[in-house]
Amino acid sequence: MAQRLHLVFGGELVNLQTNVFRDVKDIHIVGMFPDYDSAFLAWKAEAQRTVDNAHMRYFIAHIHRLREEGKSGSLTEEMGA
Repeated sequence: MAQRLHLVFGGELVNLQTNVFRDVKDIHIVGMFPDYDSAFLAWKAEAQRTVDNAHMRYFIAHIHRLREEGKSGSLTEEMGA
């Protein structure tokens, strides 16, 4: 079975209309998770922990979607970059 990795991260946004972080150096990396369910639980815990700050947002990135086995690589990868 293929592993479906998910990254949970978040930080303070510049404003509530965009997903632009106020300071990229302050992004909180919660961790990498082997499935969506465990990533969702981590995301929910962080979102609830920071509920008092309206500008804090946490996200789940589907890392497994960046590279699927059996599919050709990106143009950048093929160029050796």
